[in-house]
Amino acid sequence: MTSTIKIALLAAGSMSAGTLSALDCAALTDLKLPDIRVQEAVASQGEEGQSENLPEGVSSRSPRATVPHCKVSGVIGSEIRFEVLLPDDWNGKFLMGGGGGFVGSLGYQGRFSVNRGYATAATDTGHQGDGIRAEWAHGQPERRINYGYLAVHRTTEAAKAIVRAYYGEPAERAYFMGCSNGGRQAMMSAQRFPDDFDGIVAGAPAHDFSGVLAAFAYNMQRIFPDPGALTEPVITPQNRRLLESEILRRCDAGDGVEDGFLNDPRDCDFKLSDLPICAGEAPSDNCLTIRQREAIAAVYSGPRNADGQIYPGFPFGGESAPGAWEGWITGPSRRLMTAYGEPSSQFGFSTQGFKYLIFQDPEFDYSTYDFDAYGKDAAHLEGFLDATDPDLTGFRQAGGKLLLWHGWSDAALTALGSIEYFEAAEALDPNVRDYFRFYLMPGVFHCAGGPGPDRVDWLDALESWVEDGDAPDALTAVKVTDGKIAKARPLCVYPARAEFTGGDPNLETSYACTPP
Repeated sequence: MTSTIKIALLAAGSMSAGTLSALDCAALTDLKLPDIRVQEAVASQGEEGQSENLPEGVSSRSPRATVPHCKVSGVIGSEIRFEVLLPDDWNGKFLMGGGGGFVGSLGYQGRFSVNRGYATAATDTGHQGDGIRAEWAHGQPERRINYGYLAVHRTTEAAKAIVRAYYGEPAERAYFMGCSNGGRQAMMSAQRFPDDFDGIVAGAPAHDFSGVLAAFAYNMQRIFPDPGALTEPVITPQNRRLLESEILRRCDAGDGVEDGFLNDPRDCDFKLSDLPICAGEAPSDNCLTIRQREAIAAVYSGPRNADGQIYPGFPFGGESAPGAWEGWITGPSRRLMTAYGEPSSQFGFSTQGFKYLIFQDPEFDYSTYDFDAYGKDAAHLEGFLDATDPDLTGFRQAGGKLLLWHGWSDAALTALGSIEYFEAAEALDPNVRDYFRFYLMPGVFHCAGGPGPDRVDWLDALESWVEDGDAPDALTAVKVTDGKIAKARPLCVYPARAEFTGGDPNLETSYACTPP
């Protein structure tokens, strides 16, 4: 959005605010904003339902708005749907929440923040549908641009104007939080629209979208080489159990604690060649066939072509877990097979992405694709989907603060991709930690889950940095089980990591952040 349109939008919101009664929710339908239709504004006392039973100091992830608020919904342009929640007890701040996958709905990731007093917003990014389908992009260049970067920016500007109209004053601070594609949206905001947010949290981002699609399709060619046999993955559940058990047997205790996950998978010296080759092609519980070894090696090493590495592979971790390799890589996913006849999330995202984002070809066959052409075929994605520019000068000059985090055992998006991005940003600016900090979470799956401590109050840390100048060093990550903190560890600023120093391994005080 140009600065002229932005000024007009904010001016319209300010002028309209003078014609509204203070905190008159229904009157927001009369709000006149450029290229925006407010379709509904309804007062709500909050959704009912049982709240999370959480220990003191643990942030909720509940998607429900449980406090009294005004719910505003509308459309920007021709089809960018948005929603804004305006709490009665407003803290003076605004938070935009990201959307996962291909989005297509308003089930946004920052909705919980309304319960903390934030005005919040979300967008479907300009299309409707299931988050794992991309047919909406077929022959629709405007939708691709809206999804890629524009819808979040336009929704942010619209929401800020609505906040100003409703409360009679602008938000003092603006924040963004998102994970997965929401993390990509977060990185896109910092790179393309550095003035939109004072602070950003980007979790497990799909920032190199073209690289992610390549990795997914590369894996699927090797795990499901026959499109007609999608219930028969080359990598079997027995393979996955064997892999994880051998990796943990060799490396779990290397950090001083046997806890079922690796502190830093890069320290593990396990090699596939350590496992025996099966005699013949018949699978077995205690060995790998040649084809199975090649498929597993592809997951760990990442996609390559004649030009070299396209994208990093996956580190060790999550091989036998339903929330990791099983759901994302190898399947079988009963839900996806029932709904779409697809075995795993990587299969769904890659085939949809190639058909409707890389090519406009619903008949595209992943199994015959030649990756030597990938650089040329996917080059156009950089213009609207990839958020890979490591130059954050504009964000730094705007005074912004960025927190990036990634689970080590994420089987959806490799943590090594986030490491590459941070190190590229640091190479451009050795003082990057003045405004950009990165954290790796051992034993954590995609966005949440896994055996490792997976909860951090990112919003509290971001607020303290932006508003009080309290730069976050070690944060606290906890694992909550049955409403109680089962384990806690310090989460260290990359490249430092939490090393066990002795005592109870479930207590944060038993660890210290040390350089690698």
